[in-house]
Amino acid sequence: MNAKIINLNQFRKQATRDTKRAEADVNAVKYGRTKMEKALEKLRNDKAERDLDGHLKE
Repeated sequence: MNAKIINLNQFRKQATRDTKRAEADVNAVKYGRTKMEKALEKLRNDKAERDLDGHLKE
């Protein structure tokens, strides 16, 4: 009888790490944006703000 001895505490911690990593991957796809996308959005917002300020009367 050759049973492999395992540490249940390590097994539980590894299982928790695996589920958190999988959840993080899902969230990265769902909510994550690349640096380029963030920069493009910032440029568009800045331009929209400048255009709006240009239409103000003094």
